[in-house]
Amino acid sequence: MSENRRAAVLGSPITHSLSPVLHRAAYRELGLTGWTYDRFEVNETALPDFFKHLGEDGGPAWAGLSLTMPLKRAVIPLLDEITDTAASVEAVNTVVFTDDGRRHGDNTDIPGMLAALRERGVGRVERAAVLGAGATASSALAALSRICDGEVTAYVRSEARAAEMRQWGERLGVPVRTADWGDAAEALGAPLVIATTPAGTTDALAASVPDRPGALFDVLYEPWPTPLAAAWAVHDGSVVGGLDLLVHQAVLQVEQMTGRAPAPLAAMREALAAR
Repeated sequence: MSENRRAAVLGSPITHSLSPVLHRAAYRELGLTGWTYDRFEVNETALPDFFKHLGEDGGPAWAGLSLTMPLKRAVIPLLDEITDTAASVEAVNTVVFTDDGRRHGDNTDIPGMLAALRERGVGRVERAAVLGAGATASSALAALSRICDGEVTAYVRSEARAAEMRQWGERLGVPVRTADWGDAAEALGAPLVIATTPAGTTDALAASVPDRPGALFDVLYEPWPTPLAAAWAVHDGSVVGGLDLLVHQAVLQVEQMTGRAPAPLAAMREALAAR
């Protein structure tokens, strides 16, 4: 790799992204003084044009891109190849530009989830519950396919979402049972609960946390802690948060884009805490 390289995060909206904090901290720690990492506001319509003009300004070569919503599926037709992990959920959050000019897509959210859980001592579980549906929920199912020995119950608001989650379960080899959101308090008794819903959605469940809860993975990081996560901690349950996921998926991105492993997890975490 050349001494000077660049990378960036794309999405819409993007101003809130903490990816630059993490990647720049990693570059400093790795001594990659000529590397830069920026953010660009890019929506689905503008994405093909962004790719078309990459590198035309004569600047340093591109090493890779991080992708957030709504681009994780829109980017796939623009790539030369994607990993089996990314294909399993039809979502790419990492693009690496190889030395031979190919565009390689991967999904580090799924292994990032598993790494965040392992860090909190969560390994295999006998069953699990997922709160919500959608792209993050499908990634949660993909992660659970590797650590859950039994059934996953998904709590959703509509039959259309329920059918979607069952289809994802079949595709990923996970036995999925769906239940109405009105019964979501029942989810809190599972050994592992993964909350994938927007801010405020699970607040009412905080009063229903059992006395001896298992593990909660709440993918939100702002605001933090969520009322559910705070109540979980009060009852001495293990809590994994969105920042844990953010750091671990970024660690994997840094390793892929720079070719340096292991990435400096501690330095990245310190930069996040000091932001």
